[in-house]
Amino acid sequence: MLYHLFNYIDTAFDIPGTGVFQYISFRAGMALIFSLFITMISGRRIIGYLKKKQVGETVRNLGLEGQMSKEGTPTMGGLIIIAAIIIPAMLFANLQNIYVILMIVTTLWLGIIGFIDDYIKVFRKDKQGLHGKFKILGQVTLGIIVGAVLYFHPDVVIREKVTDKFAYTSTSEILELDAQNGRETTVTYNTEKSTKTTIPFLKNNELDYSRILSMFGEGARKWAFLIFIPVVILIITAVSNGANITDGLDGLATGTSAIIGVTLGVLAYVSGNTVFANYLNIMYIPHTGELVIFIAAFVGACIGFLWYNSYPAQVFMGDTGSLALGGIIAVFAIVIRKELLIPLLCGIFFMESLSVIMQVSWFKYTRKRFGTGKRIFKMAPLHHHFQMLGIHEAKIVQRFFIVGIILAVFAVITLKIR
Repeated sequence: MLYHLFNYIDTAFDIPGTGVFQYISFRAGMALIFSLFITMISGRRIIGYLKKKQVGETVRNLGLEGQMSKEGTPTMGGLIIIAAIIIPAMLFANLQNIYVILMIVTTLWLGIIGFIDDYIKVFRKDKQGLHGKFKILGQVTLGIIVGAVLYFHPDVVIREKVTDKFAYTSTSEILELDAQNGRETTVTYNTEKSTKTTIPFLKNNELDYSRILSMFGEGARKWAFLIFIPVVILIITAVSNGANITDGLDGLATGTSAIIGVTLGVLAYVSGNTVFANYLNIMYIPHTGELVIFIAAFVGACIGFLWYNSYPAQVFMGDTGSLALGGIIAVFAIVIRKELLIPLLCGIFFMESLSVIMQVSWFKYTRKRFGTGKRIFKMAPLHHHFQMLGIHEAKIVQRFFIVGIILAVFAVITLKIR
């Protein structure tokens, strides 16, 4: 809203200084500061309110060290995170940008699903919370909405070739300054609807989902949404549930999400900047620069919440926060065409989810085969396995952060490796 207000003031009255809202870097910085301010200032009051209303965590005794001390810790703190993301995004981002709208819808949609789940657990004293099929239904519905918008909306396009020095013409051309002879040359560029996405580590080689249908003839490619939308659904469901599973130790999901958010911010900035996109030889995605403001608020919300959520936690985010964080990461990666980086960038989420799948599958198989179920890990998800080995919770979280930072660095350098 402030973005649109100051744009109007700058255009109508030409007041010095109001044009600063045109700069993404300024608005991203302000979104980060406001997000931190909201979490730090409102956090204590909201935690106090949750304690007063006895909105406390119910802990199942799994025999883990220090586990029962968490009993009664306020939960549903994800409300703090959601407010700290939505308010700065509404203030500083361009609310006419389709990508920003998608991110806001994603945050609220999954936040509501998580809130319903937490409400059932806390107030109805049902440890199972919202039935799994309803969670999946909500995630699938969101995936359909996001996939359909990204596929059909006219503003969702890519431009694969850009140059450092350019001026757009009405005929889909760029005036390029040739560094060799100092002359400007006209270069044709392609702005098109596309289902292409970036393949990590490979140069000039993108995956186009529509090509999967090319075996049925060129006409079949117009049905590419039948491939693209299910992929979007799968990614959103997998990553949001992965973040939910990771939220088992104080600060683990929050800090991991902040690391991922910073990385996604870098990827969004270079993808939405013509100069960097050309230099790194990646597809330029118009209008995605606005996402830097949103992800700055996301990072600020995670860091601010970590102040209260770090060991020993004063508040838990609950499903209200974890489902929203995972969904934001998933949709953001899809929007900037970096979803194939998710197994690397979200490696912590991936390994946590994989440990649960492996544990459950192996237990069922061995019980059916030998009559007695056997386990791969002492306990799943993976962070509980390390707890069973006697490693302190805080040390596990710090080591997971280190691994997350290493994976984030690798995700960024894949741009240059290409």
